[in-house]
Amino acid sequence: MRETTPREDALRGMWRENPVLVQMLGLCPALAVTNNVENSLAMGLATLFVLCGSSLLVSLGRHFIPGEIRISVYILIIATFVTVADFTLEALVPEIHKALGAFIALIVVNCMILGRQEAFASKHSVGRALLDAVGTGVGFSVALVMLGAVREVLGSGKLLGFPLFGPSYEPWVVMILPPGGFLTLGVLLLGLAWWQERRARRAKARDGGGLRPEAIAAAGIALADSASSGRPGRGPGEER
Repeated sequence: MRETTPREDALRGMWRENPVLVQMLGLCPALAVTNNVENSLAMGLATLFVLCGSSLLVSLGRHFIPGEIRISVYILIIATFVTVADFTLEALVPEIHKALGAFIALIVVNCMILGRQEAFASKHSVGRALLDAVGTGVGFSVALVMLGAVREVLGSGKLLGFPLFGPSYEPWVVMILPPGGFLTLGVLLLGLAWWQERRARRAKARDGGGLRPEAIAAAGIALADSASSGRPGRGPGEER
């Protein structure tokens, strides 16, 4: 398997392997707390902090943590940073902390965080573990903010508390309720799948209807040889 570069470590989780839009991880907070942008951003930043802190400690102690108890140690490390994030939010933004409720504590069991510790941080240096954590955390935060922005705009006619459509707008109340989270995520996934399929079709058209460049070059050489020798040309896949 090809070794990734530090740049790929940082960018992988932001788009190509986005935890929410591609890997479908961390869907519990993604659906439950994204009824507005403020809650989405707070949850995303808290998760980013926990992910970076736990990746740092796991990478530092990767040579000292016994393999038999590594999962328990990872969970204890994650829980420590979740507690710090919980108390920090409660002190700085008590209203948002109250709105997020138990979902802050549930960051401990977010499979995205534990998965990055087991799959990456425990096997790589501190620098690369932090790059992977930042990329994954930013990708998670961006996905949550996208969901929160759509739901807040349609569900209340506001964005970050500022009215957008005036007093005559009739809010789509369902968008700030739990079904609105499923609906918004489904539409985003549908749009992403459509864009990827369209991109693949364009790439196929640029490659000459699906023919590989090597096959096209081989066909040209075969035709040139046949023209010089007077024999009928053979395709690149035919035996001589």
